[in-house]
Amino acid sequence: MRDTAARTRAGLDRDLSGEAGEAFDPRIRVDRAHLRRLEGRARGISFLPRQPAGSVLHGRHNSRLRGRGLNFEELRAYLPGDDVRAIDWKVTARTGEPHVRVYTEERDRPALVVVDQRMSMFFGSKLNMKSVTAAETAMLAAFRILDQGDRVGGVVFGDDLVAEIRPMRSRRAADLLLTAIADANALLRADAPAVEPMPLNRPLEAVAKMVRRDHLVIIISDFDGIDDRTKTLLGGLSRHNDVLLCLVTDPMAEELPDPSQIVISDGTLQAEIDTRDGRVNKALTKMASGRLAQILAWEHELGLPVLPLSAGEETLPQMRRLMGLAVARR
Repeated sequence: MRDTAARTRAGLDRDLSGEAGEAFDPRIRVDRAHLRRLEGRARGISFLPRQPAGSVLHGRHNSRLRGRGLNFEELRAYLPGDDVRAIDWKVTARTGEPHVRVYTEERDRPALVVVDQRMSMFFGSKLNMKSVTAAETAMLAAFRILDQGDRVGGVVFGDDLVAEIRPMRSRRAADLLLTAIADANALLRADAPAVEPMPLNRPLEAVAKMVRRDHLVIIISDFDGIDDRTKTLLGGLSRHNDVLLCLVTDPMAEELPDPSQIVISDGTLQAEIDTRDGRVNKALTKMASGRLAQILAWEHELGLPVLPLSAGEETLPQMRRLMGLAVARR
């Protein structure tokens, strides 16, 4: 990670050797041990271009992920069975003999997993906090990408930190990423000092500097605080990279409970939201529906695939379902 100040703020330099012995409610927060246990559970999930027919990443005719690029290997004489689309017509005209251009698939496609751990993610009404769903999704993706033989890195951000991990093809990449996620997640507390929310554009600008072209960029967030600049940044990223938006929502965003007082808690502190107040109810509904509509509009305008994830369901089964895979029985 390049940002030393961010490492200090996120606590990435402290000793977490005793972390596994601490009691954690996995619905409220994650630790390194919890994230490590996800390794090996994502078999079958793929971020390669060839997707199951039922996957949300499968386009109408072609995959919505372009995948690895091609490297030119050689120019040789045409042989029966060669794809006629590979014929180099200029060389064929010059030599009088048909020639084809031969390409090999690039060895890997670097991936960058962008994980939102801001206070806006520290909310859940049914099963998990959105921050937990985002953390689990990130590590399931990272472990699977490494297993595919590709390099993986990440950008983890909270309201006062942005931590960067350059893509690597090693276990160290996963260790750095899960440590950054776990430490950023540990800062989410109901009694945390109020700070100015981190605009989503700042980590996206960091991503734009890290990936020039031919990367897979997976952005896992509730997309709080988006604006026209966000759309411009995503459009620029998707011009030369594959960009996947993982929109993390809570069931309450789709349907508020019957007018009542809602009690929210982080396991230690609690507060009440009175949805019987018409202004509160209207504001919550407008905020949730407006953001969802804007992200879905970008899906069509920018051609960005959206993976909708709910904090009200277990993470892995819904990822498998969204990718057209059978949900494994326990």
